[in-house]
Amino acid sequence: MRLATPYLTRRTALFSAAALPVAAALPGLARAASHAAATPAPLHNAVTIGDFQVSTLLAGTRAVPDPQTIFAMNVSPEEFAEVSRENFLPTDAAQFFFTPTVVNTGSDVVLFDTGLNADGITAALAAAGHAPEDITVVVITHMHGDHIGGLMRDGTPTFANARYVTGQTEYDHWSGTDNEGFKNNVMPLADRMTFIGDDEAVLPGITSVAAFGHTPGHMTYHLESGDDRLLLIADTTNHYVWSLAYPEWEVRFDADKAVAAETRKKILGMVAADRIPMVGYHMPFPGMGFVETRGEGGFRYVPVSYQMML
Repeated sequence: MRLATPYLTRRTALFSAAALPVAAALPGLARAASHAAATPAPLHNAVTIGDFQVSTLLAGTRAVPDPQTIFAMNVSPEEFAEVSRENFLPTDAAQFFFTPTVVNTGSDVVLFDTGLNADGITAALAAAGHAPEDITVVVITHMHGDHIGGLMRDGTPTFANARYVTGQTEYDHWSGTDNEGFKNNVMPLADRMTFIGDDEAVLPGITSVAAFGHTPGHMTYHLESGDDRLLLIADTTNHYVWSLAYPEWEVRFDADKAVAAETRKKILGMVAADRIPMVGYHMPFPGMGFVETRGEGGFRYVPVSYQMML
Protein backbone atom coordinates (compact mmCIF):
# COMPACT_ATOMS: atom_id res chain seq x y z
CA MET A 1 0.00 0.00 0.00
CA ARG A 2 1.25 3.48 -0.71
CA LEU A 3 -0.01 7.00 -0.87
CA ALA A 4 -0.94 8.02 -4.39
CA THR A 5 -0.27 11.45 -5.86
CA PRO A 6 -0.69 13.89 -2.94
CA TYR A 7 -3.68 16.06 -3.84
CA LEU A 8 -3.80 18.02 -0.57
CA THR A 9 -1.76 21.18 -0.49
CA ARG A 10 0.04 22.11 2.70
CA ARG A 11 -2.37 25.01 3.24
CA THR A 12 -5.41 22.80 2.67
CA ALA A 13 -4.09 20.08 4.94
CA LEU A 14 -3.31 22.48 7.75
CA PHE A 15 -6.39 24.66 7.62
CA SER A 16 -9.04 22.17 6.51
CA ALA A 17 -8.22 18.65 7.64
CA ALA A 18 -6.58 19.65 10.89
CA ALA A 19 -8.99 22.39 11.85
CA LEU A 20 -12.07 20.18 11.89
CA PRO A 21 -10.95 17.69 14.57
CA VAL A 22 -9.72 20.63 16.66
CA ALA A 23 -13.15 22.22 16.38
CA ALA A 24 -14.69 18.95 17.55
CA ALA A 25 -12.37 18.84 20.57
CA LEU A 26 -13.23 22.34 21.75
CA PRO A 27 -16.96 22.97 22.24
CA GLY A 28 -16.84 26.71 21.62
CA LEU A 29 -14.89 26.26 18.41
CA ALA A 30 -17.18 23.47 17.27
CA ARG A 31 -20.24 25.69 17.66
CA ALA A 32 -18.57 28.67 16.01
CA ALA A 33 -17.35 26.55 13.10
CA SER A 34 -20.58 24.67 12.49
CA HIS A 35 -21.94 26.81 9.68
CA ALA A 36 -18.63 27.23 7.89
CA ALA A 37 -17.83 23.54 8.22
CA ALA A 38 -21.16 22.41 6.79
CA THR A 39 -19.81 22.89 3.25
CA PRO A 40 -16.01 22.51 3.53
CA ALA A 41 -13.44 23.09 0.86
CA PRO A 42 -13.53 19.75 -1.00
CA LEU A 43 -10.94 17.32 0.27
CA HIS A 44 -9.89 13.85 -0.67
CA ASN A 45 -7.24 11.41 0.41
CA ALA A 46 -5.88 8.94 -2.15
CA VAL A 47 -4.11 5.64 -1.50
CA THR A 48 -3.42 2.56 -3.59
CA ILE A 49 -4.74 -0.88 -2.69
CA GLY A 50 -2.90 -3.21 -5.05
CA ASP A 51 -3.94 -2.03 -8.51
CA PHE A 52 -6.87 0.01 -7.18
CA GLN A 53 -6.69 3.72 -6.53
CA VAL A 54 -8.93 4.50 -3.57
CA SER A 55 -9.92 8.03 -2.57
CA THR A 56 -11.95 8.97 0.48
CA LEU A 57 -13.99 12.11 -0.18
CA LEU A 58 -15.01 14.69 2.41
CA ALA A 59 -18.44 15.54 1.01
CA GLY A 60 -19.62 17.39 4.12
CA THR A 61 -19.11 17.97 7.83
CA ARG A 62 -21.03 19.72 10.59
CA ALA A 63 -21.12 20.17 14.34
CA VAL A 64 -24.01 18.52 16.19
CA PRO A 65 -25.04 19.36 19.78
CA ASP A 66 -25.86 17.00 22.67
CA PRO A 67 -24.14 13.84 21.41
CA GLN A 68 -25.46 11.62 24.19
CA THR A 69 -28.92 11.97 22.70
CA ILE A 70 -27.39 10.19 19.67
CA PHE A 71 -24.70 7.93 21.14
CA ALA A 72 -24.50 5.99 24.40
CA MET A 73 -28.24 6.00 24.88
CA ASN A 74 -28.04 3.05 27.27
CA VAL A 75 -25.30 4.40 29.57
CA SER A 76 -25.44 6.93 32.34
CA PRO A 77 -24.47 10.58 31.83
CA GLU A 78 -21.67 10.01 34.35
CA GLU A 79 -20.16 7.13 32.36
CA PHE A 80 -20.53 9.03 29.10
CA ALA A 81 -18.82 12.07 30.64
CA GLU A 82 -15.95 9.99 32.07
CA VAL A 83 -15.26 8.13 28.81
CA SER A 84 -15.42 11.41 26.90
CA ARG A 85 -13.02 13.08 29.33
CA GLU A 86 -10.57 10.18 29.01
CA ASN A 87 -10.62 10.64 25.24
CA PHE A 88 -10.41 14.47 25.28
CA LEU A 89 -13.93 14.83 23.86
CA PRO A 90 -16.53 17.42 24.84
CA THR A 91 -19.94 16.19 25.88
CA ASP A 92 -21.94 19.09 24.45
CA ALA A 93 -20.97 18.78 20.77
CA ALA A 94 -19.65 16.36 18.18
CA GLN A 95 -18.30 16.86 14.68
CA PHE A 96 -19.98 14.71 12.03
CA PHE A 97 -18.12 13.76 8.84
CA PHE A 98 -19.67 12.40 5.62
CA THR A 99 -17.11 10.47 3.62
CA PRO A 100 -18.00 8.57 0.43
CA THR A 101 -15.25 6.56 -1.26
CA VAL A 102 -14.34 6.33 -4.94
CA VAL A 103 -12.35 3.40 -6.32
CA ASN A 104 -10.65 3.40 -9.72
CA THR A 105 -10.07 -0.26 -10.60
CA GLY A 106 -8.44 0.55 -13.94
CA SER A 107 -11.54 -0.49 -15.89
CA ASP A 108 -14.29 1.03 -13.73
CA VAL A 109 -14.71 4.04 -11.43
CA VAL A 110 -16.85 2.93 -8.51
CA LEU A 111 -18.46 5.38 -6.08
CA PHE A 112 -19.60 4.10 -2.68
CA ASP A 113 -22.43 6.30 -1.37
CA THR A 114 -23.21 9.85 -2.47
CA GLY A 115 -23.27 12.16 0.56
CA LEU A 116 -25.91 14.65 1.55
CA ASN A 117 -26.50 16.27 -1.84
CA ALA A 118 -25.30 16.43 -5.43
CA ASP A 119 -23.27 19.62 -4.94
CA GLY A 120 -21.22 18.14 -2.11
CA ILE A 121 -20.35 14.87 -3.84
CA THR A 122 -19.58 16.40 -7.24
CA ALA A 123 -17.27 19.00 -5.66
CA ALA A 124 -15.43 16.32 -3.71
CA LEU A 125 -15.13 14.14 -6.81
CA ALA A 126 -13.76 17.08 -8.78
CA ALA A 127 -11.05 17.56 -6.15
CA ALA A 128 -10.14 13.90 -6.69
CA GLY A 129 -9.99 14.39 -10.46
CA HIS A 130 -13.32 12.80 -11.41
CA ALA A 131 -16.33 14.25 -13.21
CA PRO A 132 -19.81 12.80 -12.52
CA GLU A 133 -19.84 11.20 -15.96
CA ASP A 134 -16.66 9.27 -15.09
CA ILE A 135 -18.52 7.16 -12.54
CA THR A 136 -19.46 3.78 -14.02
CA VAL A 137 -20.81 2.07 -10.87
CA VAL A 138 -22.55 3.58 -7.82
CA VAL A 139 -22.81 1.30 -4.78
CA ILE A 140 -25.26 2.29 -2.04
CA THR A 141 -24.43 0.71 1.32
CA HIS A 142 -27.81 1.66 2.79
CA MET A 143 -30.64 4.11 2.23
CA HIS A 144 -30.21 6.77 4.92
CA GLY A 145 -30.43 10.29 3.51
CA ASP A 146 -26.76 11.15 3.97
CA HIS A 147 -25.85 8.23 1.68
CA ILE A 148 -28.42 8.68 -1.09
CA GLY A 149 -28.69 12.49 -1.12
CA GLY A 150 -26.34 12.96 -4.07
CA LEU A 151 -27.98 10.44 -6.41
CA MET A 152 -30.21 13.02 -8.09
CA ARG A 153 -29.99 16.70 -8.99
CA ASP A 154 -33.30 18.44 -9.77
CA GLY A 155 -34.90 15.13 -10.73
CA THR A 156 -32.03 14.08 -13.00
CA PRO A 157 -29.47 11.36 -12.16
CA THR A 158 -26.19 12.93 -11.04
CA PHE A 159 -24.19 10.04 -12.49
CA ALA A 160 -25.56 9.70 -16.00
CA ASN A 161 -23.29 6.85 -17.12
CA ALA A 162 -23.49 4.70 -14.02
CA ARG A 163 -25.18 1.47 -13.13
CA TYR A 164 -26.26 1.05 -9.52
CA VAL A 165 -25.74 -1.70 -6.97
CA THR A 166 -27.39 -2.11 -3.58
CA GLY A 167 -28.53 -4.81 -1.20
CA GLN A 168 -31.77 -6.62 -1.99
CA THR A 169 -32.82 -6.68 1.68
CA GLU A 170 -32.17 -2.96 2.05
CA TYR A 171 -34.11 -2.01 -1.07
CA ASP A 172 -37.03 -4.24 -0.17
CA HIS A 173 -37.28 -2.66 3.29
CA TRP A 174 -37.32 0.93 2.09
CA SER A 175 -39.69 0.19 -0.79
CA GLY A 176 -42.27 -0.70 1.85
CA THR A 177 -42.00 2.70 3.56
CA ASP A 178 -43.21 6.19 2.75
CA ASN A 179 -39.71 7.68 2.89
CA GLU A 180 -39.38 10.82 0.77
CA GLY A 181 -35.63 10.51 0.17
CA PHE A 182 -36.03 6.94 -1.05
CA LYS A 183 -38.95 7.83 -3.32
CA ASN A 184 -37.21 10.84 -4.83
CA ASN A 185 -33.61 9.62 -5.09
CA VAL A 186 -33.63 5.82 -5.28
CA MET A 187 -36.86 4.65 -6.91
CA PRO A 188 -36.26 6.60 -10.15
CA LEU A 189 -33.07 4.55 -10.61
CA ALA A 190 -34.58 1.14 -9.87
CA ASP A 191 -34.49 -0.04 -13.48
CA ARG A 192 -30.71 0.58 -13.53
CA MET A 193 -30.04 -1.28 -10.26
CA THR A 194 -28.53 -4.66 -9.52
CA PHE A 195 -29.61 -6.15 -6.18
CA ILE A 196 -27.18 -8.33 -4.27
CA GLY A 197 -26.87 -10.30 -1.04
CA ASP A 198 -24.02 -11.23 1.26
CA ASP A 199 -20.67 -12.30 -0.21
CA GLU A 200 -21.47 -11.32 -3.78
CA ALA A 201 -19.10 -9.62 -6.23
CA VAL A 202 -19.79 -6.10 -7.45
CA LEU A 203 -16.71 -6.34 -9.66
CA PRO A 204 -13.60 -8.52 -9.44
CA GLY A 205 -11.94 -7.63 -6.13
CA ILE A 206 -15.02 -5.91 -4.64
CA THR A 207 -17.26 -8.14 -2.51
CA SER A 208 -20.27 -7.42 -0.32
CA VAL A 209 -20.22 -8.23 3.41
CA ALA A 210 -23.58 -8.13 5.19
CA ALA A 211 -23.60 -5.88 8.29
CA PHE A 212 -27.28 -5.66 9.21
CA GLY A 213 -28.61 -3.72 12.19
CA HIS A 214 -27.89 -0.09 11.43
CA THR A 215 -30.56 -0.56 8.80
CA PRO A 216 -32.27 -3.87 7.91
CA GLY A 217 -29.98 -4.48 4.92
CA HIS A 218 -26.87 -2.39 5.66
CA MET A 219 -23.84 -3.62 3.70
CA THR A 220 -20.08 -3.22 3.92
CA TYR A 221 -17.63 -3.91 1.10
CA HIS A 222 -14.31 -5.72 0.99
CA LEU A 223 -11.68 -4.56 -1.50
CA GLU A 224 -8.84 -6.89 -2.42
CA SER A 225 -6.16 -6.35 -5.06
CA GLY A 226 -2.81 -8.08 -5.12
CA ASP A 227 -1.70 -8.53 -1.52
CA ASP A 228 -3.67 -5.54 -0.25
CA ARG A 229 -7.07 -5.40 1.42
CA LEU A 230 -9.41 -2.70 2.68
CA LEU A 231 -12.87 -2.87 4.25
CA LEU A 232 -15.39 -0.09 3.67
CA ILE A 233 -17.47 -0.40 6.85
CA ALA A 234 -19.99 2.37 5.99
CA ASP A 235 -22.09 3.03 9.14
CA THR A 236 -21.25 -0.14 11.04
CA THR A 237 -19.90 2.26 13.65
CA ASN A 238 -20.66 5.99 13.69
CA HIS A 239 -18.04 7.38 16.09
CA TYR A 240 -14.50 6.32 16.85
CA VAL A 241 -15.03 6.35 20.63
CA TRP A 242 -18.75 6.41 21.48
CA SER A 243 -19.55 3.58 19.06
CA LEU A 244 -16.35 1.83 17.93
CA ALA A 245 -14.57 1.67 21.29
CA TYR A 246 -17.82 0.72 23.05
CA PRO A 247 -19.73 -1.40 20.52
CA GLU A 248 -22.61 -2.15 22.89
CA TRP A 249 -23.44 1.53 23.43
CA GLU A 250 -26.72 2.19 21.68
CA VAL A 251 -26.90 4.61 18.75
CA ARG A 252 -30.13 6.43 17.92
CA PHE A 253 -29.70 5.88 14.18
CA ASP A 254 -29.50 2.06 14.49
CA ALA A 255 -32.78 0.46 13.45
CA ASP A 256 -32.17 -2.72 15.48
CA LYS A 257 -29.84 -1.76 18.30
CA ALA A 258 -29.13 -5.29 19.53
CA VAL A 259 -28.30 -6.58 16.04
CA ALA A 260 -26.22 -3.48 15.29
CA ALA A 261 -24.13 -4.08 18.43
CA GLU A 262 -23.49 -7.70 17.47
CA THR A 263 -22.58 -6.60 13.94
CA ARG A 264 -20.11 -4.03 15.30
CA LYS A 265 -18.39 -6.69 17.39
CA LYS A 266 -18.27 -9.11 14.46
CA ILE A 267 -17.00 -6.64 11.82
CA LEU A 268 -14.56 -4.81 14.10
CA GLY A 269 -13.32 -8.11 15.47
CA MET A 270 -12.57 -9.28 11.93
CA VAL A 271 -10.77 -6.04 11.06
CA ALA A 272 -8.71 -6.27 14.25
CA ALA A 273 -7.87 -9.95 13.83
CA ASP A 274 -6.85 -9.57 10.18
CA ARG A 275 -5.04 -6.25 10.82
CA ILE A 276 -6.48 -4.69 7.68
CA PRO A 277 -7.27 -1.01 7.17
CA MET A 278 -10.85 0.18 7.12
CA VAL A 279 -12.77 3.23 5.96
CA GLY A 280 -15.63 4.46 8.15
CA TYR A 281 -18.14 6.83 6.60
CA HIS A 282 -18.36 8.94 9.77
CA MET A 283 -14.82 8.60 11.11
CA PRO A 284 -12.78 11.84 11.34
CA PHE A 285 -11.46 12.64 7.87
CA PRO A 286 -9.74 10.99 6.02
CA GLY A 287 -11.92 8.28 7.54
CA MET A 288 -9.28 5.58 7.30
CA GLY A 289 -7.61 3.64 10.08
CA PHE A 290 -6.98 0.38 11.86
CA VAL A 291 -8.69 -1.33 14.79
CA GLU A 292 -7.25 -3.23 17.73
CA THR A 293 -8.97 -4.95 20.60
CA ARG A 294 -9.29 -3.05 23.88
CA GLY A 295 -10.04 -5.04 26.99
CA GLU A 296 -13.03 -7.36 27.09
CA GLY A 297 -15.34 -6.67 24.18
CA GLY A 298 -14.00 -3.21 23.28
CA PHE A 299 -11.86 -1.77 20.51
CA ARG A 300 -9.48 1.09 19.82
CA TYR A 301 -9.35 3.12 16.63
CA VAL A 302 -5.88 3.83 15.22
CA PRO A 303 -6.07 6.55 12.51
CA VAL A 304 -3.75 6.19 9.54
CA SER A 305 -0.61 8.28 9.57
CA TYR A 306 2.18 7.28 7.19
CA GLN A 307 1.44 3.52 6.98
CA MET A 308 -0.27 3.80 3.62
CA MET A 309 2.72 5.64 2.13
CA LEU A 310 5.01 2.60 2.37
